[in-house]
Amino acid sequence: MKLNIYSDKNYLPNGIETVPMLYPFWTEFIPSEKYPWNRLYGNYIEVSNSLFQMTSLEEADLAIMPINWRMIRGESWRSKVNKQAQDIAMQFAEKVANSGKELAIFFSGDCCAEKVPVNNATIIRTAVYRSQSRQKDIIMPSFVEDYVKEYLGGEISIRQKSAKPVIGFCGLANPDSWDIKLKEFIYHGLMLAKSLELGVSPYKGKILRSKALKIFTESPSLVNTNFIITKGSESVYLNTQNPEIRQKTRAEYVKNLVESDYLLCCRGSANYSIRLYEILSCGRIPIFINTDCVLPFDFIIDWKKYCIWIEEKEIPYIAEKVAEFHSNISDQEFIDLQHECRNLWKKWLSAEGFYTNLHLHFQENRTSTATQI
Repeated sequence: MKLNIYSDKNYLPNGIETVPMLYPFWTEFIPSEKYPWNRLYGNYIEVSNSLFQMTSLEEADLAIMPINWRMIRGESWRSKVNKQAQDIAMQFAEKVANSGKELAIFFSGDCCAEKVPVNNATIIRTAVYRSQSRQKDIIMPSFVEDYVKEYLGGEISIRQKSAKPVIGFCGLANPDSWDIKLKEFIYHGLMLAKSLELGVSPYKGKILRSKALKIFTESPSLVNTNFIITKGSESVYLNTQNPEIRQKTRAEYVKNLVESDYLLCCRGSANYSIRLYEILSCGRIPIFINTDCVLPFDFIIDWKKYCIWIEEKEIPYIAEKVAEFHSNISDQEFIDLQHECRNLWKKWLSAEGFYTNLHLHFQENRTSTATQI
């Protein structure tokens, strides 16, 4: 289904780029493709003309807010709102409201669960809390590059089932210490305050992650571990702007992925995990810790078919549950599931997959007619 969309570059403050959905139509914003992490929109851009047509507001099915005022390059979006960008965005919202058209706003980042000050808009964001979500929230993936294409020579690296599962993790897992909490409070600023407003500890993700890793480490009779733990208030892998360091740390990260059977996937500062999409892109099986999450296309995708699903209260038994899953899956089912995870990412969770299927969110009675995959 092709959607007629409307947006307007006049509502972009000078020097600020647009949301990625609009890259194909305003090509000056397309990132350089020098590095793999800049190439994640290439396939979407190639197929975009079959998905969307830019029209006037009068002819549009959907208006797209041209800016995400929480994700502005060069701004400290964790600690403050870009007031100029927000004011211009509110002007665009008023224009669309006066036309009677539906407005979609991309609002992602670590503050992604906060309330957006626009009534009756569809909010496209990376996370909410299920118990607090609204009907007009759309959950989008965190887009990542194609790991198989960029790092594995275009061929998925399939693991054979072993007697004991190998659990992988490469990333940040800080201990629950007051000095680290203080550093993170200073660094994250408003994002932590927003978490507290929602009644959620801003350190919850790292605490749960550390707890799960500790349980796996202390269960050698059940699982083998393949952990690379980064400590500190910031992960080099995620945040360095030095391309040489970033390529080196990413190679280490991908090596950890392909040398593991299952990968721990737990929320970070916000109630979502980019790691989930990296794991699936690579054709690996996530161990997903559910912290009141909403996942993309959950009215179509049966997520428990693709993950070892762990409720937060089940973390003390996480090693037993993974070992049980691994014991009950056949050799061929284990191989098949790796392919299915990879295909799930390609079809639904890559940039082109998400935008290809975005129209499903705007179909009437979607929940009553959907068939889960």
